[in-house]
Order: sequence, then structure tokens, then C-alpha cells
Amino acid sequence: MPSAKPFPIPVVSTFGPGSQVEDEPIDFMPMPRDMTTFHAPVLPEPELLVSRAGALIVLREALAALRGHLAGEAVQPLDLGGLEPAELELVNQVLGEGEVAAQVTGDDGIHAQESVYAGVWRVIHRHAGALVRDTIEVGRFPRAIAEAARADGQVMAALPADPPADTMNAPAVLEQLRDHSTTWLAGRPLDDGARVINLSLLPLSEGDSLFFEQQLGRGRVMVLSRGYGNCRIVDTRAAGVWRVTYFNSQDIIILDTLEVGDVPEVACAAREDLEDSAERLDEMLQWVKAT
Repeated sequence: MPSAKPFPIPVVSTFGPGSQVEDEPIDFMPMPRDMTTFHAPVLPEPELLVSRAGALIVLREALAALRGHLAGEAVQPLDLGGLEPAELELVNQVLGEGEVAAQVTGDDGIHAQESVYAGVWRVIHRHAGALVRDTIEVGRFPRAIAEAARADGQVMAALPADPPADTMNAPAVLEQLRDHSTTWLAGRPLDDGARVINLSLLPLSEGDSLFFEQQLGRGRVMVLSRGYGNCRIVDTRAAGVWRVTYFNSQDIIILDTLEVGDVPEVACAAREDLEDSAERLDEMLQWVKAT
């Protein structure tokens, strides 16, 4: 996999759309025009794959891991450290780059890129910038990145008795988040309808935005999902609380939410995706075998 790319959507510091200006003319937001869809990678010639035995073995092991995961088995990441550079290049070419990328910042950094086979991830671990481990992992979402988000999360402290005077809705939203976060941290089920708070529908002042930043903080995990526009997901320092922001194809925010729970579903591969990936990867390997 190529070296980690910078995320194309910067992290913004404000929460929600900001205060509303009265008496402005209606300016309709441009609708998304482009959608990221599956594009099969340009495959190498079958003879080349056959001649690079290490690459072919890894791809077969990835298919076996996919099938095992779908059968409910606990499967381990596949270590790519033993591959020759030419074999690793072939694996990269076959897997390509899918819609979701994720990273953990810091000295012990992690970069994950979903392949064009949804649920098949390239996961690279680094320490102080040096490569530590290069793997293929199958599943809904890379475990090491989900674990980093869990490690970032702390019990939300009680809000100050007198919130800043320039806040409007942030104190009430934060109290609701604190209740959901405590419930999630205790392992109790959450009401799906109540765990997502839509900030786009709330009038928020600059004081609200600052108060959110102060109380929630920002974690080490960022996820970018590209599909119909883009979705940027960042974890906070509050246990189980994520900020999920959707952009249209012009990089204009169309939905800004706070979500409580495990990794938001928009970043995860569904079971149907995993089944489809197993079928397509098997077809590719059968094609190689038949030549």
C-alpha cells in the first residue's frame, strides 16, 4: 500500500452550523453530483501472479480469513512482512483502494485503508514514523483503530454548575451525551434513535462551539468514508462519543452530528459487503487458477 495520504477534509474546530443570520435571501445548497462507486483494480496478468507465489498465497489466505469471519470464527491479521517487494506490490495492485481510510495519530500511529473488497483492510503500524507491522485484516472495521478510540474515551465529568453565559444549547446537549456515554460505557443497550444528536438542526453560538471543544476534547482517531460526498468521523475524549460530519461533493457540510456508541456504522463494512467481497475475491483467484 502506498504511504499514508493526508486526509482531504481538514478537521474543523466549530460544532454545528453556527448562529443564524436573519433576513438573508434563500441560497439553496448545491446537491451532490458525484458518487464514489466500485471500480475493479487493474489486475496483473495471471502468469505474473502465479510466478509470485508469496502474493498468491496471501490472497488465498485473505479469502480463507473472509470465509472464516463470515462463519463466526476469530481470525488473525495476515502479516505481510515476509513478502518480497515485488510480491507486496502485486498484493497492493490486486487489493486497490476502497472507500474508507482511517488513522490513529501519535508516536504509535496506525494507518488503515479499506481495499476495493469491502471489509478487507490494509493496516500499517508505525512507531516514531518507522514501520513496525504491515498486515491485511478482515472484518467490519480494523480492531486496533477501534481499540485506540476506546482507549481515548474517558468518563465525562459533570458539567459546571454555571456554564458560560454565551452558550445556548450546548449544556443541554452535553448532559444528554453524558447520559448516553455513561450507559454505553456500562455495557447497557442504547436507544438507536436517541444516541445520534443532529447539531445541524440546532442554533449554536460561538460559545456553544467552544464549550463542546472544552468538554469533549479530541481523540487520536480520524476516519474518512468516501461515497456520495464524504463523511469525516473523529473520536472525542468522552467515552463512546464521535463527531460525524457529512459533506457534499463541493465539500460543504450538509449534516453535522454527535453519535454515541462503537465505531459509527457509516465506517463499517456490512455483512452483505463481506459476502460480496468473498465472492469477488474467489472469482479473481479462480480466474488466475484457470489460466
